[in-house]
Amino acid sequence: MHLLPRSAFGQTVFLVGALLLINQVVSYVAVSFYVVKPTIEQVNIMLAKQVKTVFIGVNDGVEVSDEVSKRFLEETGIEILTQRDAYINGLGEAREYSMLSNIMSQQLNGSARVRISQTDPLVYWIEPPQAPGYWVRVPLSGFTEANIEFLTFYLTSIGFLSVLGGWLFARHLNRPLKALQEAAIKVSKGDFSTEVDEQGSTEMVEVTKAFNQMSRSIAALEQDRRLLMAGVSHDLRTPLTRIRLATEMMSDDEDYLREGIIHDIEDMNAIIDQFIEYLRHHDKGDYQKEDLNALVEEVVHAEQQHRRVDGRKISAYPNPSLPNVPMSHVAIKRVLTNMIENALRYSSADIDVVTHYNARKTYVCVSVKDRGPGIPESELEKVFAPFTQGDQARGSEGSGLGLAIIKRIITMHNGRVELRNRKEGGLCATIYLPIKTPA
Repeated sequence: MHLLPRSAFGQTVFLVGALLLINQVVSYVAVSFYVVKPTIEQVNIMLAKQVKTVFIGVNDGVEVSDEVSKRFLEETGIEILTQRDAYINGLGEAREYSMLSNIMSQQLNGSARVRISQTDPLVYWIEPPQAPGYWVRVPLSGFTEANIEFLTFYLTSIGFLSVLGGWLFARHLNRPLKALQEAAIKVSKGDFSTEVDEQGSTEMVEVTKAFNQMSRSIAALEQDRRLLMAGVSHDLRTPLTRIRLATEMMSDDEDYLREGIIHDIEDMNAIIDQFIEYLRHHDKGDYQKEDLNALVEEVVHAEQQHRRVDGRKISAYPNPSLPNVPMSHVAIKRVLTNMIENALRYSSADIDVVTHYNARKTYVCVSVKDRGPGIPESELEKVFAPFTQGDQARGSEGSGLGLAIIKRIITMHNGRVELRNRKEGGLCATIYLPIKTPA
């Protein structure tokens, strides 16, 4: 479990928020020790001087007359109450502060007690050493609860605005990285049309320039490769056509030889077609929402009618609730054809083609199930590499591009391909196509 965020955006926001929090704590401590505390101490000292004034000439243990208390209240608004009257007027709800009591004791040269009532207005209660059992009640009208509420609102607002500013700042810094990530994903799928805007910091601009240059270089290399393969396939088809024509002029006594040559020519043409299909780029602008069930039934019917299946049956099991999905008709038809041909080539029993949803209903799926020997678990991912045909148990026919073509086309559709061995025997190949067109 990671306590810190792993993305650059999250780490930046966390760092800014942590710094602001530390700043708030330091500011609170500084204000408390260098502003609030000295102010309270000064207030305490001033109150101590007023108490001294009240009890000038009064010895310890002498009772304070009602006349003195009344006159002092009229002049200053400060009351002198007995213990009983003080409790009646709210002394019991007041909280005692030892620090203030110590300061007051030093000023009054004796043991004094200080309590504060959190009322409106704030009330100081002082028991002076000159008159034990009496409490001096001092209302402080300047300290109101509204001031505390405003201070709380101010600190909360500053903290919120600071974090919001940090979030916006981090988002601004990471926006070019997000664009670069999206462009890199497109390039990995063979889409070189997107060029990232060169914006942001100096370092980010340099990285973006390098990425755009790399994307252009890969696009040029891909184009050169397509031209090369197109030229090679064209040059190969010409002598193959001449050989095919030459076989037609062979005598009837050489029918066995002619059939073998024609079969080899058809295999070579099929391999050339696979090379071209592997290098072909399918434009996403050609994608249309289509009925996958109808396409599956079309391919199954064509394979059943035109391929040599040695009496084997290819059965389609469509799910009628599947929605139309965005796809290239020609490309997905090629995928389904390759999947069925692989199943026919590497098994000798019937083939089942099933359409369904994934568990969360975000993809529609097509599964082709055979009853062949399957593929070792260690080879399930390796067989998607070009010119790889799996283990010897599944034979060595073909060019080794069938699964590579499937994976390339499905990746361009923002889907995925999965191979798994069936418990009852055989292999299940499944393609996943997203229901919604990715942004």
